[in-house]
Amino acid sequence: MNTRLVMLASAIFMALLGGISSFMPQEVLLYLGSEATGLGPLLVQLLGALYLGFAILNWMAKGILIGGIYARPVALGNLMHFLVGALALLKAAQAGGQVLWPLAVVYGLFALLFGMISFRHPLPATLPAGKA
Repeated sequence: MNTRLVMLASAIFMALLGGISSFMPQEVLLYLGSEATGLGPLLVQLLGALYLGFAILNWMAKGILIGGIYARPVALGNLMHFLVGALALLKAAQAGGQVLWPLAVVYGLFALLFGMISFRHPLPATLPAGKA
């Protein structure tokens, strides 16, 4: 599997979410049907900071060998984020949050990809010479 492409796509995805959440928290809350008062905007900005942190982590790790035991913390951190996020988004979308379905699908796809990366060896299996 081409982990470079997965890391690049997830970095761009999270950078977009992080930038929007950091610089437009009131608009995000209003779009999701919440009031932009109290601690809501601050929590959305903190969420944006987390997205930006993950984005830079994935951007910086896109060129390294990832999978199996290689860069396991990076792979498992992403798997946990996208898997738990996908489950939470699916639950919220089923409860009537129609705007969350596309986000839930993207999260589910990244959860699947990072699951494959986390539990598969990154290099193809090779047979010893003469054993083919």
